[in-house]
Amino acid sequence: MILEVAILKIKEGVSEEFEETFKNAEAIISSMKGYISHQLKKCIEEEDKYLLLVNWETLEDHEIGFRKSEEYKVWKDLLHHFYEPFPTVEHYR
Repeated sequence: MILEVAILKIKEGVSEEFEETFKNAEAIISSMKGYISHQLKKCIEEEDKYLLLVNWETLEDHEIGFRKSEEYKVWKDLLHHFYEPFPTVEHYR
């Protein structure tokens, strides 16, 4: 199992909209091959900061199966405009 970790810094003032939009995006990621589970955690210390944790069966399921899919284009359209700056994504065993 691979853990994808992304720290999401959201543009000021749009965190509620991000959270609502993320609820729609969850259906996309959870339908992907190799997806196991995910958590979105809101930071206590910083108002517009979140931690996204996604468990995948393999690194390829995330990097190739999801990121090169048509579903990822929809995910990107839904969420990427909220980020400032764009998040760094790391993977852990």
